[in-house]
Amino acid sequence: MRKRIWLGGGLAGLLIAGASYYALADSDALWRIVGGQCVPAQQGQGRPGPCAEVKLDQGVAVLKDRNGPLQYLLIPTAKVSGIESPALLSDGAPDYWREAWRARGYLDARRGQPLPRMALSLTINSQYGRSQNQLHIHISCTDATVRQQVDDLADGLQRSWRQLPVELKGHAYWARRVDADGAGDPVGDAFQLLANGVPGASAEMGRYGMAMLPARFDDGEGFVLLATRADLFEINRGSAEELQDHGCRILQP
Repeated sequence: MRKRIWLGGGLAGLLIAGASYYALADSDALWRIVGGQCVPAQQGQGRPGPCAEVKLDQGVAVLKDRNGPLQYLLIPTAKVSGIESPALLSDGAPDYWREAWRARGYLDARRGQPLPRMALSLTINSQYGRSQNQLHIHISCTDATVRQQVDDLADGLQRSWRQLPVELKGHAYWARRVDADGAGDPVGDAFQLLANGVPGASAEMGRYGMAMLPARFDDGEGFVLLATRADLFEINRGSAEELQDHGCRILQP
């Protein structure tokens, strides 16, 4: 028992050390941009400042990421550390995933034409696999190989979680189907779906990275929701962003 406790504590310590390493490059930079520039500019001048958009009523901002020609970030306008924040599971919490999906039009505008629906994805990294301590959802292109793997598996997914029979980018993932509403937006808050659906997830949300990919099923369009758990022994920091390709090679002929 003592050995297991020691190993568990050592694992947590090493994961935290890894997170600290990645956070050395100013882990509060995003919050200073959104909370210190974009929100005041929107409130005072009616313009979002360096952000592409600030929606005060919805509590979100959209910011062009410096990496990739098309990548954008969906960021809360309130201070929310990341996926581990209890605020995400509280009643009335904003549906950040829905807002991130709706923000995909900024990628279309930057490209000059609409991106194919199936080329897009949303991701969030775990507490141990991120560089910023302000929640942000990456809106970007999907890695082409991952896209094909998910397409091959999509029809076998149900509205409950199961572990995929194959690894994605060398890591184990859980997956489930998510329906789309009449407007094509995902139904149900992804954080709640993870916390309430994967055994033990609600007690350790910070260890999970998540991704949402649009999908086609036999009975219509929807989404595949994916989750991976940080595990040092599996060399996995829970960085679901690995499923994306910010170079957007999936758009090439």
